[in-house]
Amino acid sequence: MSLIQVIILAVVQGLAELLPVSSSAHVVVTEKLLGLDPTSPAMTLLLVMLHTGTMFAVILYFWKQWRTAYFESSEKFKRIAVLLIVATVLTGIVGEALIKVVEKTLFRGAPHAEIENLFGRLDLIAPALLAAGILILIAGLKAKSDSGVGGAAAATDISTGQASLIGVVQGLCLPFRGFSRSGATISAGMLAGVPKISAEAFSFALAVILTPLVVGREALRLAHAQHEGGASLSSAVVPSLLGAVFAFLAGLLALKWLSQWLEKGRWYLFGIYCIVAAIAVFALYRAGY
Repeated sequence: MSLIQVIILAVVQGLAELLPVSSSAHVVVTEKLLGLDPTSPAMTLLLVMLHTGTMFAVILYFWKQWRTAYFESSEKFKRIAVLLIVATVLTGIVGEALIKVVEKTLFRGAPHAEIENLFGRLDLIAPALLAAGILILIAGLKAKSDSGVGGAAAATDISTGQASLIGVVQGLCLPFRGFSRSGATISAGMLAGVPKISAEAFSFALAVILTPLVVGREALRLAHAQHEGGASLSSAVVPSLLGAVFAFLAGLLALKWLSQWLEKGRWYLFGIYCIVAAIAVFALYRAGY
């Protein structure tokens, strides 16, 4: 894996991770176009570092908004903490249950089968992108007629029921590469009546909680694969760290873009993009990628 390939993947990850267009789909397609194996240990290490870079971009970008909305008083902090815990627990329950169902269904009889083995399949990514695009499009068109987007996000803008719905939808995203986490959760919140800015802030607060858990899962899988295969990843450490830096910078740019489009009522355009991207991914699959 060359340095230019790392930079390309980092920029794609940083932009697509935080825009509602599915980073997984874009990264997998980019890896295939670059002739890389998405399931290799070196790529797993790089992905872990890229996720870490985008997580720090989220924290930096939203910190001022979160401090006002969530940390202004102990009452607000307690309320948002409960909502985040409820949503995250539901994400874990729904996500892990779906992962087990998929593994038992598609890998029936196969030893040591993991859902990660499906992550490079474009024929599965395309319909997930299509589903995410339709959801974003519906939410965007519904919100387009709204007058105004509200002020700064507040913990009281989201009810327990709305947070639960967002958590369940986030759980649906875990097993399916292409089903954008940010796109699905923000859209679900908007459709449930959460103000746009509040839905965005809550979605990315959930991301900061979920990302370390996902990174930890991937790190454990990487350690297991390295132990089983005996391959050394020392040569991939420095490029992966550099990739995290580029993913961080691209992530900041993506968040500014996302916020502007959300506030200006252009959310539906991300849905159109995902639908077009789904068609392109399926075409690549038919072309043999």
